[in-house]
Amino acid sequence: MRRGTEGAQGPGDGGGNLMLSAWRNLTAQQRRDAKTGYLALSPWMVGFVVFYAFPIIATIYFSFNEWTLAEPPTWVGLDNYVRMFTRDPLFVSSLKATTLFVIISLPTKLVLGLMLALLLNLKIPGMNAFRTIFFIPAVISGVAVSLMWIWFLNPDTGVVNTLLSYFGIRGPLWFWDLHWALPSVAIMSIWKVGGAAIIYLAGLQNIPAHLYEAAEIDGASKWSRFWRITLPLLTPTLFFQLIIELIDAFKIFTEAYVITHGGPLKATYFFLYYFYEEAFRNANMGYASALALFLLVVIMGCTVFVVRTSKGWVYYEN
Repeated sequence: MRRGTEGAQGPGDGGGNLMLSAWRNLTAQQRRDAKTGYLALSPWMVGFVVFYAFPIIATIYFSFNEWTLAEPPTWVGLDNYVRMFTRDPLFVSSLKATTLFVIISLPTKLVLGLMLALLLNLKIPGMNAFRTIFFIPAVISGVAVSLMWIWFLNPDTGVVNTLLSYFGIRGPLWFWDLHWALPSVAIMSIWKVGGAAIIYLAGLQNIPAHLYEAAEIDGASKWSRFWRITLPLLTPTLFFQLIIELIDAFKIFTEAYVITHGGPLKATYFFLYYFYEEAFRNANMGYASALALFLLVVIMGCTVFVVRTSKGWVYYEN
């Protein structure tokens, strides 16, 4: 019994001994290199803990509390989640508006981005200037873009309605119309499609040219070359872009904050805007934490679904 007790070690002791043994087996130069590597990683590790890991853990904890900043957190268990799913009509409204925005904007941006990339991949003079022009909207501040689109879509003096009036067409109220508000915000997001087009362009230029040459020799048409060469070999880029655009679409906020304030009649009351109002206007941090966690779970669930289904449609040449 005594021998067995002395020889028994917990998982932590065994792991610690293995790490200590591995460290002792390193040469002096390897130890210096390891210390240098850890020192180089330390800013990122500290930043990850302070700005990501700790806030996530705190959000999980506060989601089970009632906390209004003015008073200490009070544990309420699952009350915030029960309220969210059973007694909160604004939760339903914000989730509906966000889902509709994702359904409208995501496929449109993916398709238009690919079409624009095909045009930008043409070998014509001045193409680099066109690529720069189309990419600029993707790097402009969201607030500046929102203010610009207020001017574009102003019902009375806006550029778009003025141009429509020349053809005898009365333009809609856009952001100020119940039926046009959400499509107007979607149009704004699609205007930034140049960023996606540049990503597609990089994928297009990585497709081996000899595949097109061989297909052309075999008599394949341009349409056939697109469906059998371009699109299959571009699916890794499409997969990456789908995940990025999906996450970005669920995080729609700036347009609602600057232009519509969730209106008219909650038509653009997006989920992240609802979270902002609960957290920073109503100071209801506990409930806002629960909303944030729900959005995180939704985004993670959609991302996992895309990753799992990618095995059936993403083609890797190797």
